[in-house]
Amino acid sequence: MSAVLRIATRQSPLALWQAEHVQARLRALHPGLIVELLPMTTAGDQLLDRSLATVGGKGLFVKELEQAMLAGRADLAVHSMKDVPAQLPDGLCLSAFLAGEDPRDALVSNRYAQLDALPQGAHVGTASLRRQAQLRRLRPDLRISELRGNVGTRLRKLDADEFDAILLAHAGLARLGLGARIRQSFDPEVFVPAIAQGVIGIECRSDDAATQALLAPLHDAVSATRLAAERTLNACLGGACTVPVAGHAVVRGHGLRLLALVAAPDGSRQVRDEISGELGHAAALGEQLAMRLLAAGGREILSDLGVDVGRAA
Repeated sequence: MSAVLRIATRQSPLALWQAEHVQARLRALHPGLIVELLPMTTAGDQLLDRSLATVGGKGLFVKELEQAMLAGRADLAVHSMKDVPAQLPDGLCLSAFLAGEDPRDALVSNRYAQLDALPQGAHVGTASLRRQAQLRRLRPDLRISELRGNVGTRLRKLDADEFDAILLAHAGLARLGLGARIRQSFDPEVFVPAIAQGVIGIECRSDDAATQALLAPLHDAVSATRLAAERTLNACLGGACTVPVAGHAVVRGHGLRLLALVAAPDGSRQVRDEISGELGHAAALGEQLAMRLLAAGGREILSDLGVDVGRAA
């Protein structure tokens, strides 16, 4: 084990909060351990004038952090798991998942208390094609525009009256102490969350057993089971972070229920299904549900978006 444990992190306030949270927990678990942050700016943070779908997807938020670990400049990276692609680079692994925060999507507005209260033609901002697709399905009258940037940037644009409402992750707002800005958190049965939304994950080198041992006490089994189902589902549907794929797994006792959908960005087509089974079969349940979605029309939706799902299903 190196004398100093270095955490690669993005420089956004939310990313720093997450990295500092992991830093504090590691210090508490391992007295005397020196844990330092290595703040970095990623391509995803810089390319704000274009949609993620056109510049390479959410993997742009983790690439530089992964390169720092592979080069030995950092020992681990802390991620919002919804930003982590289905496939990791060779030499890296996801070593620990923290207990999840609320996975729901949230409506933030200065004038309106809920989605149904927005007037006809109201202007809503979101960067997510998944959110856009479900919004258009629920409220086809809304005017929806691309909204990127960190949480503070998006809230400032709302406060400047550029939008009537914006959609953000409940978890991010709660972690930043901004829960009071939430007007409505959507029922996941109605508005299905992003794959792995609300879960913090820790990535490190696959051969770094010492760092993995330090991280082991942080690992949450419920989050791991939930993510096994959701991320397997995502991988079987092409693994793209920029297409309207949603998945929400709930662990109850010894069982797991997984709800998912594939949608066209304009909301015109949507395939939705769910599956339940034993916790030990979480990944298999994700795969089975993905096959059912593809067979029910999801393959055509994804193909139209340029996503290759091979010969599955």
